[in-house]
Amino acid sequence: MAEQTEVDYSLANPDTLTKYKTAAQIANKVLAAVTGWCTEGNKILTICERGDKLLDEETAKVYKGKKISKGIAHPTTVSPSSFVTPYTPLASDAEEAAVALKADDVIKIQLGAQIDGFGAIVCDTIVVPGAKNEGDKLPGREADLLLAMYWANELLLRLMVPPGLLAGGSDEEKAKAAAGRPITQSRITALLQKVADSYGVSLVESTTCWMFERNEIEGKKKMVIAPGEGVKGEGTPDVGEVWGVEVGVSMGSGKVKTLANRPTLHRRTTTTYGLKRQSSRQTLSEIVKKFGTFPFSLRQLEDERSAKVGVVECVRGNVLRQYEVVGDKDGEPVARMFSTVAITKNGLTRLVAPPAPDIEQYKTDKKIMDDEILQILERPLARSTGGKSKNKKKKKKPAAKKSTAAAADDEEDDEDDDSDEE
Repeated sequence: MAEQTEVDYSLANPDTLTKYKTAAQIANKVLAAVTGWCTEGNKILTICERGDKLLDEETAKVYKGKKISKGIAHPTTVSPSSFVTPYTPLASDAEEAAVALKADDVIKIQLGAQIDGFGAIVCDTIVVPGAKNEGDKLPGREADLLLAMYWANELLLRLMVPPGLLAGGSDEEKAKAAAGRPITQSRITALLQKVADSYGVSLVESTTCWMFERNEIEGKKKMVIAPGEGVKGEGTPDVGEVWGVEVGVSMGSGKVKTLANRPTLHRRTTTTYGLKRQSSRQTLSEIVKKFGTFPFSLRQLEDERSAKVGVVECVRGNVLRQYEVVGDKDGEPVARMFSTVAITKNGLTRLVAPPAPDIEQYKTDKKIMDDEILQILERPLARSTGGKSKNKKKKKKPAAKKSTAAAADDEEDDEDDDSDEE
């Protein structure tokens, strides 16, 4: 018998990055479609169902004939204004199924695709079109909220670049820079708080960024922003890793509470437990076959009503993790952003992320004035590798003293063109 070669699933294998990028392209396409469906009067349930249908259709088009798993890495969710966590109602819960979007509401859209277990997840916050943002102009507190979210995310990504990775100068200078200590998570929170303070908002407590692995979106490392009592992160980002990066800000205190809504999102754990009920075993069998270890909604199961019964024992036995519906403690609007990024020897690449906002459309007198923050935002995310440089789309200048974060993103685009070689 011929010996089976162990497959390298790290970023050192070009196929791994290609699969991540393929999943990312699908997630990006579906996010754009779902965003367009989020208009006044449309039901959240219908939008989520349409989003999942499109995710299935798009993943079915790639890697045809290959014996690999592919599908949804995160079901389509649409979270109302004060909701923090992803939310997707069930058709069998009549009251929640009837919930429709309201004009000028701040909503969060989250979804993801996976190819061969490599997931790409994205979340964007938008304001449902209405009188307040007519002509795409967004005045007042909503502008402050979304700008704080955007610049906090830009800052966090730059703080995630490993020490010395993009350092210039002599070999000795590069080695000295690389020997520097990674920034602590408490320091990261303190810097992000400065951004939130600039716009008069708060960081959402215990917002967590996870290292991704194959078939795992909550890996060995995590960063916790504004940690609550007894919560802490573990590890720092490094070259060769993929991360799910999340930022959340609130017009309230940033403190959260569990809401009364039914938890509909679950995820299989690695725990084994002897389920006693036949309905529980049937439900778990369907979950394993359809979703593996990726999050799913009960509405995605064949019989939604039976699933609501079947998951009870699975959750009690810790075979499934149940995601509680969490919202802002003060009932204030919350904005959240989630990006999937890869860290290679050339820097940090956004695999999938929400589209950059048109800063000029955000009408506010608030801006970042802190020199330390502005200097960090000047840093590039990646090293320019001399790739494609034509037809770049330049971003608008930030609502700050002055920043070349846009130019840094252009450099990142260069890296993105060449990173398949990693």
